[in-house]
Amino acid sequence: MKSFEKVFGAAPQAVGEAPGRVNLLGEHTDYNDGFVLPIAIAQRTRVAMRRSKGPHFALHAQGQGATVRFTLDAPPVEHFATYVFGCLRLARDRGARIPALEIHVESDVPMGVGLSSSAALEVATLRCLRQLLALPFDDVLIAQLAQRAEIDYAGVNCGIMDQMASSLADTTRALLLDTRSLERRVVELPPGSAVLVIDSGIARSLAASGYNQRRAECEEAARLLGVASLRDVDGVERLSGLPDLLKRRARHVVTENARVTLAVACATAEAFGVLMNDSHASLRDDYEVSTPELDKLVTLLQAQAGVYGARLTGAGFGGACVALCRDQALEQVAATVLEHYRAAGQIGTVLVPPRGAHS
Repeated sequence: MKSFEKVFGAAPQAVGEAPGRVNLLGEHTDYNDGFVLPIAIAQRTRVAMRRSKGPHFALHAQGQGATVRFTLDAPPVEHFATYVFGCLRLARDRGARIPALEIHVESDVPMGVGLSSSAALEVATLRCLRQLLALPFDDVLIAQLAQRAEIDYAGVNCGIMDQMASSLADTTRALLLDTRSLERRVVELPPGSAVLVIDSGIARSLAASGYNQRRAECEEAARLLGVASLRDVDGVERLSGLPDLLKRRARHVVTENARVTLAVACATAEAFGVLMNDSHASLRDDYEVSTPELDKLVTLLQAQAGVYGARLTGAGFGGACVALCRDQALEQVAATVLEHYRAAGQIGTVLVPPRGAHS
């Protein structure tokens, strides 16, 4: 990596990389022990390392414009560095002997739009460390350590989906994951279909607080129902005794889990698309994590003949939408939707496929 050499004056001794992801179905189900169906995206985060001659770790993130120095005794104050620090500390807790390191990070995973740039950074860091130190960490353990790094050191009480997708998924097949047991299998996309992701241009300003609130509401609903989590509710008829707000939150989770299960058995892209459309309606009405801009973008996508289905993706409150399209219609759909979205006063951006990936 030339950029590593430019910063540190020598070649790296190990390189690791990991992709971002987009979730096709199964939104807000992972922290309810439910089912998810993410797929990796082409954009990746790359981490390079070499042993340092000095006592300090030196972390340079391309785009941040500065090199952060720290030891493993105390977390760095820079927030982006806490993700890397957490991975290093947790690897040490697993018995790895971690020397002082020079670390370089570069990424083209879009940040702040729900495509798991943080999980890509964590998994890439752990993969690089595994290579450098010949650590006996398999891909599932790497995902679990990455999740713990985000919770314990970056302060985000996330589920396991993002890290498992970044560690185990690829860009051509979705990953069906049971977030309770971690049982998983790959699922082919419907024939003739392709994934389109468009950023709404609306920052996810309420995503953190709204996420924590929704999680607390789900936990309260599960408590009132006498179950360990909403995963254990086998039908919406069991929700009738809940207060209205909690009933709607729980109904989204229960029906979303069912949609993931149905999607895996879909024989056609049209059937898969109906489930995506239903998912957005549930996220909008029962879970209340959409915005007028996301709804507008989804409506524009759903109106295109080349689109099978569309929904918001990620935590909501802004961010991106995902659509399943006829593969030959991707460019036309994207251009038409962005034109109409712009006419409505908003600026959207195609994130997947990345620019230049489709000729």
